[in-house]
Amino acid sequence: MTALRLALARIEARRDGGSQAASREPFSLGAAEVDAVLGGGLKRACLHEVLAPRGADWSAAAGFGLALALRAARGRPLLWARQDFLDGETGRLNGVGLAEFGVDPAALSLVRGRDAEAVLRAGVDAARCKSLGAALIEIFGAPRALDLTATLRLARSAESSGVTLFLLRICVGEMTRAPPSAAVSRWRARAQNSRALPANAPGAPRFSVTLLRHRGGAADRSWRLEWQRDRGFLCETAETRHAALSGSFPAFSADGALALAAGRRRAG
Repeated sequence: MTALRLALARIEARRDGGSQAASREPFSLGAAEVDAVLGGGLKRACLHEVLAPRGADWSAAAGFGLALALRAARGRPLLWARQDFLDGETGRLNGVGLAEFGVDPAALSLVRGRDAEAVLRAGVDAARCKSLGAALIEIFGAPRALDLTATLRLARSAESSGVTLFLLRICVGEMTRAPPSAAVSRWRARAQNSRALPANAPGAPRFSVTLLRHRGGAADRSWRLEWQRDRGFLCETAETRHAALSGSFPAFSADGALALAAGRRRAG
């Protein structure tokens, strides 16, 4: 935690002076139909959740969450807090891959916590750093520490500072009865095959996403989205937008993964 606070202090020292009002404007995803359902986009300065039902969906949830964070951040630094054992379970973050996705590795601070409690504490500290654009908080399963009180603490910190938070919850099953949460929106992300480029080169990352809940708006809507790295936004794919996912793995560019993962979840 000491190292985290030093890193946040360095980020504060580079603060660019952007207006507080501008940092709280909603952000669009880029996909017209999704943005219309969301009433123009997602709110900044609050908490959003992205769920991965299975370990095989980790890269989809991580990629979709990262895409949202980039949209929300307005070019400001990002922070990613995750449980340390996830490097072996789902794969470690990879600098080359992050760059392929459109992230400047120098603008991303990575924090590893021993357990869910440590990661949540890091998330609260990150949320209080007004110079961050967004933070991703990655938690495995449904630990006791991740309750309504914990999400309220995150949400209130985000509202106070203007930092947008994305809670990535890995291996949570279908969560037919989702636990209480202070998140403004909740999404489920699953793996989706990308469209091959000429010469069978890997295409852009794709995700099958379902909006499970959106405070004050529509929910239970599904789309297949593609991340356009060079343009920096998500767009809908040409396939049927509301088709059910077949359960296939994604075909990602560079490094053999979303360019985030250097490994897959171990069997068993």
